[in-house]
Amino acid sequence: MSDKGRAFINIENVVASATLKQQIDLNAIVRVFPGVEYRPEQFPGLVYRLKKPKTATLIFSSGKMVCTGAKSERQARKAVLKVIDELKRDGIVILGKPDITIQNIVASAGLGGYIDLEKATYGLKKTMYEPEQFPGLIYRMDEPKVVILLFASGKLVCTGAKREIQVGIAVNKLQQILESKSLIFYEGTEKPRLPPLPAKELEKEQLKVEQAKAKLAKEKPEEKDEAED
Repeated sequence: MSDKGRAFINIENVVASATLKQQIDLNAIVRVFPGVEYRPEQFPGLVYRLKKPKTATLIFSSGKMVCTGAKSERQARKAVLKVIDELKRDGIVILGKPDITIQNIVASAGLGGYIDLEKATYGLKKTMYEPEQFPGLIYRMDEPKVVILLFASGKLVCTGAKREIQVGIAVNKLQQILESKSLIFYEGTEKPRLPPLPAKELEKEQLKVEQAKAKLAKEKPEEKDEAED
């Protein structure tokens, strides 16, 4: 199905980090798993690939791990745990459970309309647009804190989100801003609709944002008091 005139959001890559809080013998992993990639003279990490979910996990002797290639937060966590389970099953000593953190989510999206990038440069805050060097406009959104590449075709690339719901919120918010400023144009009479945001996840995210703002507001007076002292 063609993406032209269609509104969509696709998660392309989820990057997760994990730490095991122990040293790992990478040479022992190479002996047990000859299919892994490890060239310490070129790069200090070992590459452990899974076919399902299709991911690549970097493992460092410090016990730190970085998983790339997952298509969801759940899949990224599952991949890290599967790698650890396979290592343990074949005799690699791993004592504790990993601390897993989602570091970045990259998503592609389409709004189903045409964006006037020249006008968007002035209509949006925190933008960078140099068409002679790159055809896309770079837009830095404050909340959620993401970076979005906008193309005249209505296609987008969103990076920097820590949770999948943040991608949905950011893309919906951008579409509303573009429409309110007449920066996007649709061919048909009916506006393409983005997938609805899951209500429960949206509520949880809004609560997290409010808690973060309250924490920040509480910290600022304390910083002021310290400066006066």
